[in-house]
Amino acid sequence: MEIDIAKINTDIKVERFDELFAKVTPNSLQELKMTYPFMFSEKLDDSFWLAKKEDTLQVQLFHEVDKTFTDFEGIEFEIESLFNHLKYYFPEFNQPRVITTTNNVDYRNKVIVTDTIAVIALDTYLGSDHEFYRGIPKYLRAPLNKEQLVVDLAEAYAKKYSYQTRNKTLLDEMIYFGKLLYFKDVIIPFKTEAERIGYTPAQLDWAKVNESYIWRFFVERELLFSTDSKLPSRFINPAPFSKFYLEEIDADSPGRLGQYIGWQIVRAYMQQNDLTLKEMLITSTEDIFNNSKFKPRK
Repeated sequence: MEIDIAKINTDIKVERFDELFAKVTPNSLQELKMTYPFMFSEKLDDSFWLAKKEDTLQVQLFHEVDKTFTDFEGIEFEIESLFNHLKYYFPEFNQPRVITTTNNVDYRNKVIVTDTIAVIALDTYLGSDHEFYRGIPKYLRAPLNKEQLVVDLAEAYAKKYSYQTRNKTLLDEMIYFGKLLYFKDVIIPFKTEAERIGYTPAQLDWAKVNESYIWRFFVERELLFSTDSKLPSRFINPAPFSKFYLEEIDADSPGRLGQYIGWQIVRAYMQQNDLTLKEMLITSTEDIFNNSKFKPRK
């Protein structure tokens, strides 16, 4: 199968808009705007863009991005592999233009994909200890490194292809994120499990070792079918740790353990049932949960 996928041979050329903008002059700005109209707001006139290009922070951003991404070949190869896998599993997938930019370190919007373009903000991948990220909490800084770039791109496509009704219960949330993580298993198999979920290897090990404890906690406290609106912030959303409200466990646990368990449920479901990735992505929470025969690892 991987041989067939490699034969698809997507050939991409990443368009370094960030570099082009860094070199823009009053004479070349119009041409850049014509080539990348979607990168410029019509509400802002030329003087704004020319001033932005000379802005001290912007110049620093250009410099740091240039330093971190002098060689783009490895990342380009990973994006090509991602697109090959997408084309194999979703024949209707049309390869977009891949465009890099800077975005004032807006780490909540690192990657944006549409049917025709994929825009990647390189200033959100400078390395988790980069001075630009000092004011950002450690757990949000952790994935701001270049190894996560293709993972975030894969996640953006996972969201695009996944069917999601309004999540009502904790289990709905768990299965939805489990689908996204399983999508990454299939589409970026060349990344490690830890990278796919955005954990350190130690955090992933902790989740594996404590899998049956976490599952028992959810079941015994009847959290799976609960609609308590506080549960996503305890077990699904990015956080420094998961909130069991138990001193002996909270401090050591990674955040998003509900996503991790959802991932294991979806994996169990796919092992038990013969269906395609595409079919699984539109399968209901109930179906997946009831037919997964999920048993946590001991």
